[in-house]
Amino acid sequence: MQKQHHMVDRLLLVPALVALVVVASASAWVLPVAAAADPQVTLLNKGCSQYNATPAAAFLAALNATFAGVRANLSSGGAGAAGFATAEEPRAAAPAFTMAQCRPYVTGRECVTCFDAAASLLRASCGAANGGRAILDGCVVRYESAAFFDQTTLPGNTQVCNGSAVDFVGFADAARALARDLVAAVPRAPGLAAAAARGGVYAAAQCVETVGEGGCAQCLAVAERNVDGCLPSSDGRAVDAGCFMRYSSKPFFPGNATIDLAPYLRSPGKSNNKGVIIGGIVGGVIFLFLLGLLAIFFRLRRSRKLLKPRRGDILGATELQGPTSFYYQDLKVATNNFSENSKLGEGGFGDVFKGLLKNGKTVAVKRLTVMETSRAKADFESEVKLISNVHHRNLVRLLGCSSKGSECLLVYEYMANGSLDKFLFGEKRGTLNWKQRFNIIVGMARGLAYLHQEFHVCIIHRDIKSSNVLLDDEFQPKIADFGLARLLPDDHSHLSTNFAGTLGYTAPEYAIHGQLSEKVDTYSFGVVTLEIIGGRKLNDTRLEPDSQYLLEWAWKLYENNNLIELVDRSLDAEEYNPEEIKRIMEISLLCTQSAVASRPTMSEVVVLLLTKNASEFQPTRPTFIDATRRVRDETSSSSSSSASKATVSISQLSAR
Repeated sequence: MQKQHHMVDRLLLVPALVALVVVASASAWVLPVAAAADPQVTLLNKGCSQYNATPAAAFLAALNATFAGVRANLSSGGAGAAGFATAEEPRAAAPAFTMAQCRPYVTGRECVTCFDAAASLLRASCGAANGGRAILDGCVVRYESAAFFDQTTLPGNTQVCNGSAVDFVGFADAARALARDLVAAVPRAPGLAAAAARGGVYAAAQCVETVGEGGCAQCLAVAERNVDGCLPSSDGRAVDAGCFMRYSSKPFFPGNATIDLAPYLRSPGKSNNKGVIIGGIVGGVIFLFLLGLLAIFFRLRRSRKLLKPRRGDILGATELQGPTSFYYQDLKVATNNFSENSKLGEGGFGDVFKGLLKNGKTVAVKRLTVMETSRAKADFESEVKLISNVHHRNLVRLLGCSSKGSECLLVYEYMANGSLDKFLFGEKRGTLNWKQRFNIIVGMARGLAYLHQEFHVCIIHRDIKSSNVLLDDEFQPKIADFGLARLLPDDHSHLSTNFAGTLGYTAPEYAIHGQLSEKVDTYSFGVVTLEIIGGRKLNDTRLEPDSQYLLEWAWKLYENNNLIELVDRSLDAEEYNPEEIKRIMEISLLCTQSAVASRPTMSEVVVLLLTKNASEFQPTRPTFIDATRRVRDETSSSSSSSASKATVSISQLSAR
């Protein structure tokens, strides 16, 4: 069986920075002395996957083809004229994907030379490994056996300090200020790159063009924290999968390579240019006029169509459309009449069934009963249309829907490995190693950050728990059931009387008072992260009688400086760094602070997880521990029937 395709995220820091220039020949790659032009081929980081591709010969043939394609684009002045090129062989027996990007001030022949140097290093070091990347001062080259072009920040991001002393006072402050401006400006700048000089400091930052503005901002936030570690007395760089940052007291780019950062630091719409404002108003009026004509056209066109659903296929739901409308009867047949043998699980929103469509695609079908009134049906259809346009690698994709009476069927992509809880404390317990668990934690954080801040509407999940985190073939996490609760209003504050969570995972302000914000998901994320590290349920009865709740036990261990005791005993101690695990548990405790304002946003959590030495935070005791115990004790003393319930109503909690 082919092993999972992914990069070794831990990059290998090369202690000696070596200048390399490569001349390609038909039979070999040679490293001669550097040329007069400066392709900036100083090696910063290099990493290779720990898995070999299979079949190796087919993969190497596909890889050679992508390398040749990228080099041709960089050399031609066409698609790679801006110093960025990708190539892929997705239909090969062993697929290959390659990307190369040169810094904005390394152009033309120097860009190709830098690519050749990086490609030569990867060929010599990685062999048949199914992934590798080389980061040089002047360029980055990366290849994988699976598509990766949208990846931003990965574990292994770090700083590279050259140790040279800086000879003027105030350098550190000036460097930090310029780095801060680059972080703010580059996601909006052309090509996601910029170089600038100010106050004796020369600095540049760049993102891989395919990560987009949001991914660029997230990656550079990590880079800024990393590069700060080289101050106050050293030049420095920050390297990552999706971005690069460098500052120095000496110029490392030509004077004509700088750009004015000011236009990209201003908030959109704040320009004082009168002509731009007038032009914008006129353009807006014309746009609205055309939009009105289009609306009339489409309404007339729609009225002439038969009210017949489109035949559903896995490829039917796209970013430009709503969800595909499936025939109810087709889904009934696909799930064998919703038989018990087809059932994948039961959730708070409905049962889930495995379905096989007529085209051979396997899907997951969630069966809901939500549409008892026409208003409820309209609201739900609107929400389903919205969440069908949520596309993120760490969120389960909604493919389509169907309805019959008050019943609604949602069709999702199928996750072969099922839910996370089975791997933590179910029949597959103990099969996840630390690297897989860490990737799951980071993936969950990224998915929630997208829902909260990157999608055009803020979506709060409300019920983050291990059973709502699904795993794909490569054990990448995908959050399920998002958007099925109400969406957060524009004012970002809402008093909800509909409790949609699960006690133990749910933040106290939401469980007790119905106060809803993004930080409700942050709290739940912290609890699930502790479960992932400890391999225990949040209410594990194997713990001490007075500490049955995992969060309470974790806090006691933290107070006693013994957090490592929480780590799942099934993990190989040789696979993880105890200090790294302690840092992540501290981040989990930070997420579960009782004060909402004390919890980080999920975007901040991503940065904390991926930034080394981020230990400036100090969590305080989560007060929900005591509230949880009261609920537990009072519930158990009331009646055996109520004690067996997993949730308590808002009215019960409020009365207490």
